[in-house]
Amino acid sequence: MEPTNSLEKPQDEGAWVCDSSVDHKGRLPLRSSTGGWRASLFIIAIEFSERLSYFGLASNLILYLTKVLHEDMKTAAKNVNYWNGVTAMMPLVGGFIADAALGRFFTVISSSIIYITGLTLLTLSQLVPRLKPCNATACGSRSMGLHEVVFFLGIYLISLGTGGHKPSLESFGADQFDDNYAEERKQKMSYFNWWNFAVSSGLIFGVTVVPYAHDAVGWWLVDVLLAGILCFSLVVFVAGKSFYRYRPPEGSPFTPMVQVMVAAVAKRGLPLPSDAGELYEAPKAEHSSDRLLCHTNKLRFLDKAAIIEHRDDAAAFVVERSNPWRLATVTQVEELKLIIGMVPIWLSALPFGIVMSQASTFFIKQASIMDRNLGDFEIPAASVYALGAIGMLVTVTLYDKILEPAMRRVTGRERGVSMLKRIGVGMAISSVAMAAAAVVERRRLTASAPVSVFWLVPQYTVMGLGDGFALVGLQEYFYEQVPDGMRSLGIGFYLSVFGAGSFLSSLLITAVDRTTPWIARDLNGSRLDLFYWLVAALNAVNICGFVCLARSYSYKRVLQRKVAVADSPEDDV
Repeated sequence: MEPTNSLEKPQDEGAWVCDSSVDHKGRLPLRSSTGGWRASLFIIAIEFSERLSYFGLASNLILYLTKVLHEDMKTAAKNVNYWNGVTAMMPLVGGFIADAALGRFFTVISSSIIYITGLTLLTLSQLVPRLKPCNATACGSRSMGLHEVVFFLGIYLISLGTGGHKPSLESFGADQFDDNYAEERKQKMSYFNWWNFAVSSGLIFGVTVVPYAHDAVGWWLVDVLLAGILCFSLVVFVAGKSFYRYRPPEGSPFTPMVQVMVAAVAKRGLPLPSDAGELYEAPKAEHSSDRLLCHTNKLRFLDKAAIIEHRDDAAAFVVERSNPWRLATVTQVEELKLIIGMVPIWLSALPFGIVMSQASTFFIKQASIMDRNLGDFEIPAASVYALGAIGMLVTVTLYDKILEPAMRRVTGRERGVSMLKRIGVGMAISSVAMAAAAVVERRRLTASAPVSVFWLVPQYTVMGLGDGFALVGLQEYFYEQVPDGMRSLGIGFYLSVFGAGSFLSSLLITAVDRTTPWIARDLNGSRLDLFYWLVAALNAVNICGFVCLARSYSYKRVLQRKVAVADSPEDDV
């Protein structure tokens, strides 16, 4: 879609957004009437309702599997990890579809409909007589398997819906801020903090109000209410369409990367020019609104894809530049370098994903057998998950309002703390959280009477503190450092850290179960404290490797018009 505008442009070009975005009519967006915080508030609102539904289900899942479907602890934990893993890996597919074909706005709408369908199936599994859950003595001629089929189909439809919803919505929100405009660039840094504020708020309601409602009014009514809230927020989201800035889909983001590799191999025998300025870059007229990347000296072999073979023959050069499988631009080469450089960072984040998976499995199972009485009120086990969200709310608020402005003044840099530093701090704090969990679990095992659930406050609070650093840092990193046309997929990469982490957690549980007696059928017969120490140690060792990677990492350097927008090693390490 080519942006056009029938209105005459004002003299102040800053009034227009020139970052490849268009408005809802396909025109060049006017800064004063599109994007910014006004547009992002519609987007954050639907994220709140989606997280409310998701965590209302996820936080109770292990309890539902053990108490209603009568699975043992190990099987239930594995099933939760598998579901979490699929839910977190699906955004890779959804992000690709959004970037390549549907666009982020329509991907959010279609995935929300799939999500609501999953909630509807969960409602039916509780309402339709032949689909209702039952115990072994009450089933009669009915099969519990039928309920399980509908139940698991419903939760995996929610996984599918989340796969399109999460990467598209978060990147769509970040698209509302122009990287070429200093004020909006700073607002985008705050956007990720307040996005996570909304996520944590939805989490708190999802793990406090929803579990209590499950016990008070039943699962079916809660599922109906959650579906209704999501439907309403979807209507609100669509109502804000005239305020949004849209990035038209650009086709498969992987095709140019394959072309770079093919061209580099084809010209592997050619010498690299001593001056990088001799490498091919498309004329600026062809990139009037696209951002060009600065050349870097890493992975120099790939630079051969941008070598001009027929520089002195104009006719041959026209033919050469028309074949993208033979000649690539410097920007395309640098985009491939970015993706290759992100792989080690992604791998080094996986142990942190393993740590995160414990909060929704074993931590909640711990709470279920602890003393949860508060006077005459019994706290739902899943509600302890809110402690981590509260820790994260406090952290992102203090970070955005106090720490980051202070660091900007101290360092004189636009980004007070670099993305990878922020991630590393969060990883270190998460290891402390696992150590605290191990100490608390040992205290519970050696106690002669049931231990209060408030003993879990330290591990959840410290975990939330770490999340405020690592989660937000990972979101910023995977959104900012991917090529501009892959930003939904970039959020998919971020979410896949936790999907892969959940799968790895399941494998770790299996390995520990086969080699040690640490994990039994119930918690009282297990030694989860030793398992937690193992996870903490793995994460601590991984941090050492992450620090080495971060110190040598080269951030994306963007050059456009007269302004260099760079997260470079000089100003962001």
